[in-house]
Amino acid sequence: MPDRILIAGAGPAGLSAAAYLTSKGIPVTVFEAEAQLPENLRASTFHPPTLDMLAPFGATQGLIDQGLVAPKFQFRDRVQGCLAEFDFAVLADDTEHPYRVQCEQFKLNHLLYNWLQTQGGADVRFNHAITGVRQGDAGVTAIIDTPDGEQNFQGRWLIGAEGANSIVRQTLDIPFEGFTWDERFLVVSTPFDFATALPDMSRVNYFPDPEQWFFLLQVPGLWRAMFPTRSEETEEEIFDPDRIETRMQWAHANDLPYECMHTTLYRVHQRVAEQYRKGRIFIAGDAAHINNPLGGMGMNGGIHDAFNLAAKMADVWHGEADEALLALYEKQRRPIALEYVNNQTIRNKQNLEAATPEAQKAFRDSLDDALSSREKTRDYLLRTSMIASLRAAAQVTE
Repeated sequence: MPDRILIAGAGPAGLSAAAYLTSKGIPVTVFEAEAQLPENLRASTFHPPTLDMLAPFGATQGLIDQGLVAPKFQFRDRVQGCLAEFDFAVLADDTEHPYRVQCEQFKLNHLLYNWLQTQGGADVRFNHAITGVRQGDAGVTAIIDTPDGEQNFQGRWLIGAEGANSIVRQTLDIPFEGFTWDERFLVVSTPFDFATALPDMSRVNYFPDPEQWFFLLQVPGLWRAMFPTRSEETEEEIFDPDRIETRMQWAHANDLPYECMHTTLYRVHQRVAEQYRKGRIFIAGDAAHINNPLGGMGMNGGIHDAFNLAAKMADVWHGEADEALLALYEKQRRPIALEYVNNQTIRNKQNLEAATPEAQKAFRDSLDDALSSREKTRDYLLRTSMIASLRAAAQVTE
């Protein structure tokens, strides 16, 4: 039987799986199509249970050192100010890390990669793009485009964690069900110090508004503002400096023009793969599910996939469980993507863009209700921090 596990993709999900498997003494080969670790800026929120999972690999402390601890988050009105503030301190008995950490996801890639290098077990190969897969009763073959031409690599199992356009998922002909939002999301990063301008503001802030909702969150040295764009706007119009300035002034009126360090525009999808496994091949992270970024659940959910699957693979590898255990991965994680992450992020967007007075009042009443008692606040934060979804998955045992 092949003596290693193959992983496509050296992003947060792929490297999290590699780290866990390596910690259990299991040989791993990771294939990354890029020439170096991916450094995209899309995700930047690490939830409490994710920090718990990453702590044994030194990554949590590294994220704290390189990022910003956010013990609270707010819903705000541009005129009225803070509508509701939620403090993760109420989760002190539920997690070792009762806060979020705001840090660009690519920094996690480096932290996990560096940890893997110190262990000496993982084989991470750059400029190695997976182009196809084959499998049999005893193992799987990954067909890889390398700098030296096409090569085949054998493993016991393969994890496809190479993003939303996953070649592994496409090769397996697994439908990616769902939809794409009409509007695209614009992210503007600025060094403007919103914390000084609005001293009562937290590091993560959601601004519901029927005309132009947005959110503001802080990362080291920058604030990131995200706005929905109108479907009829062209890219040229969206990136027009005057339009960007208008959006930033809408977020907070400032006497001076905003300095924009970088801007990103991306389409937003809500999709979940029809299945997470075919034989000896599995998918995880964005290869398995994608959603809008409101609530910071996409990357975190992918990391949760990786630890769930890697733990099961380790138990089977070491003879501590029958191979039937691997069937639980899809049964535990796919409903979470559908019922928790997908539904919650759609609801988050609908709440922020609520257009009628009745819908706006219902949302604000729900915030007041969530803050009406410590128990209700804890229940709300268990859901938004993704602890509740992990506990729900653990209840699925067959």
